[in-house]
Amino acid sequence: MPLLEAVRMALRTIRSQKLKSFFSLIGVLIGVTFLIAVVSIIQGMNVYMEDQFANRLVGLNTFSLRQRPDIVTGAVKEEEWRSWFRRPRITYADARYVKEHVTVPATFAMFCSDRQTLSFEGKQAKDIELRGTEDSYFRIKNVDIASGRAFSEQEVRTGQAVVVIGDLIAEKLYAGVDPLGKSVVIAGLPYRVIGVAAKQGTLFGISMDKFAVMPYTAPARRWICPHNVLDELEIRATNPADVQVAMGQVEALMRSRRKLRPDEANNFFLQTPEAALDGWKKISGILMTALPGLVAISLVVGGIVIMNIMLMAVSERTREIGIRKALGARRRDILSQFVVESATLSLVGAALGIATGIGLAFLVKAVTPMPAAVAPWSIVVAVILGVSVGMIAGVYPATRAARLDPIAALRAE
Repeated sequence: MPLLEAVRMALRTIRSQKLKSFFSLIGVLIGVTFLIAVVSIIQGMNVYMEDQFANRLVGLNTFSLRQRPDIVTGAVKEEEWRSWFRRPRITYADARYVKEHVTVPATFAMFCSDRQTLSFEGKQAKDIELRGTEDSYFRIKNVDIASGRAFSEQEVRTGQAVVVIGDLIAEKLYAGVDPLGKSVVIAGLPYRVIGVAAKQGTLFGISMDKFAVMPYTAPARRWICPHNVLDELEIRATNPADVQVAMGQVEALMRSRRKLRPDEANNFFLQTPEAALDGWKKISGILMTALPGLVAISLVVGGIVIMNIMLMAVSERTREIGIRKALGARRRDILSQFVVESATLSLVGAALGIATGIGLAFLVKAVTPMPAAVAPWSIVVAVILGVSVGMIAGVYPATRAARLDPIAALRAE
C-alpha cells in the first residue's frame, strides 16, 4: 500500500473515531507538551539570565573587585559568611593602586551604594538605591540619559552636589514637572538634578529605574561610602580576552598589595557575569537532566495506550483484513498499513503537544516575569519521538494483523 494512502486511511480512522483516537494519543500529547514547554522556558531563562540578569547587573566584558560576593545563588555555610565579612574592605587607595598599575586598556569606576529616601516639595521616594560613583560608570553600565546629562569628571573631582535620577524617581517626585535643574533632598542635603536616565524596565518584576546616581565624592558620601571605603571597583575591558588578562593582573596586584603568601586564599573577590550565572546553570542543568526521564514516562505510557488501541482496531477490523488478503493484499501491505496508522496517530498527538507546549510556554511568559524562547531542536525531537513511539507501539498489533489467516478472518463476526 502506498504511504500516502496509508496516511489518508489513518486520518480517516482518527476522524471517524475521535474519542478513541484522543485517548490513544493523550500520552504522547502530554509528553511532548511537557518537553516543549519546559525546554522553551529553560531556553528563555538562559537568554534572560545572560542578556538581562548578568549583563545588566554586572555588565558586558565587566568584572568588579569586591570584599565579598554581591550575588550569591547557592547555599553558603555560616563560617564562610563570617570569613567574608572579616575581610578588609576595598579602599580608595586600593582602587587607585589598581587603576594605576593595570596595563590592559580598561575603564574603571569606583562604586558604593545604599538605600536612601529622596524628597521634593513634600513628596518622598523611599527605599531608593543611591549610587556614588565616577562619570565612567555610565559608560561601563551602558546607562543612557533620556534628558539632561551625566555628571562630568570635574564634578566628581570637586564633589559637586549633582544627581542623575532613574525614570521611576522622575515620575514619582516630578509628575508633570521637568525635573532638570530642580532640587532633590538626599540625606538632608539638597542636590541639583542634572539628568534623567532612560527607562530600563524590570528584572524579574523588580523595577530597574528606582535609583539615583551621584559623584562618590559628593557630600552624601558619608552615608554610602563611609571611612574612605568602597563597595566595589568596577572594571570594563574592551573584549572578553582582555577581561581575563585584566582579572589576572588585578588579582596579582591585590595579593601583592595585601602581602598574601602563595598558600593563602584571596581576601577579596572578583565578580563576573559568569559567577552571577552559576546558580542558574546548576538549576537548568538539573532540569535538563531530569527532563528526558519525565518525558520518557509519558511516552512509554502513550505507547502502551496506542498499542492497546491498535490491538482493538485489529480485532474490530479482522473481517476487513480478511477481505483485503482475499483480494491479494500481501502480508507486508497489512503490516505497513497498521504501522503507518499507529505512527500517524502518534504524530498527530506530537503535533498537538507541540502546539500546546508552545502555547503553555507563552502563557507563562504573558502572566509571569519568566520569559520563553522556543528551541527549534526541541520541535524536531518532538516530531521524531512522535513517529518513533507510534511505529514501535504499532509493530506488534501490525504483526498480528499481518499473520491472520484470510479464511478465518473472513469468518469473523
